[in-house]
Amino acid sequence: MMSGLEFGRRQRAWLATAVCAALLGGGAMRDAQAETFRFDNPNDSVVGVPFYFTARNKDTLLDIARQNNLGYDDMRQANPKVDVWVPGEGTEVMVPTLFVLPNAPRIGIVINRAEKRLYYYPPNNPDQVRIYTISVGKDAMGTPLGNFKIIEKRKDPIWTPGPNVRASHAARGDILPAQVPPGPDNPLGRYAMRLSNPDYLIHGTSMPWGLGMEVSGGCIRMYPEGIEELYGLASVETPVAIVDQPYKLGWRGDDLYLEVQTGEKSVRKSARAVIPESVANAGGVVIDWKAVERAVEEDSGVPQVVGRRDHSGNGSYLPMTF
Repeated sequence: MMSGLEFGRRQRAWLATAVCAALLGGGAMRDAQAETFRFDNPNDSVVGVPFYFTARNKDTLLDIARQNNLGYDDMRQANPKVDVWVPGEGTEVMVPTLFVLPNAPRIGIVINRAEKRLYYYPPNNPDQVRIYTISVGKDAMGTPLGNFKIIEKRKDPIWTPGPNVRASHAARGDILPAQVPPGPDNPLGRYAMRLSNPDYLIHGTSMPWGLGMEVSGGCIRMYPEGIEELYGLASVETPVAIVDQPYKLGWRGDDLYLEVQTGEKSVRKSARAVIPESVANAGGVVIDWKAVERAVEEDSGVPQVVGRRDHSGNGSYLPMTF
């Protein structure tokens, strides 16, 4: 059985390799469009490589987030001791570009409300996924869960605020116009795609620094460069599944990862409740319960290795669905 210390050693060694690869590739200041991740194995459900970036004097965590298609909460959770606005020159900042895929069919668009992230699976490339940071609804104007599809695409949309949004703004003394025409002040940005629940859109924003938070009126907001890219990839009739999975488990080779994204409003689970019995009791699978407890307690949003397949006995290869 592998001890918690050994699990930690494996992960630190892997991260060190990832840091070198990231620095050779240009570090945090790269193209802000989504990256295409390819699966090494069709049964894998973990993609990406996290790395550390040495902050410069002018950097904020939000700058680093946008350049890596991450959001406010991603950077805050992964760097709890770093000042969001003034990290400080020379500060080592974790860039958490490692992801456990949601437990949902890999078809079209999958949105995980809990982690504020959108996954796009190209229809002709089943071994690929593109990942985007989003913002979702706040308070009573929550983003709905369920299965939908895109029914309309529009460039340079007109924004017509709904009654809930108008009431929310009016309560703060902000009286919204009946319509906002296309332009730099339009909250929808330059591209919008309407869901089959027609009150909700996937759209851009005129305020990109709020990405990765629960701040919208229920719609799914994306970075301007992200929605422009997705607008060109997704078509009318593309399926859209919206799920809420604050705890995600996934395999990468023989390593089992746990990603925790509970936020402030999710119900916290115990370590034992996070790992399904079908996984914990599977032959040939070893769970490091101390690692599980750490991941649940830290709630960092960074996937952690919490188990592995032991091929010395009756090793069984579990698929991604638990």
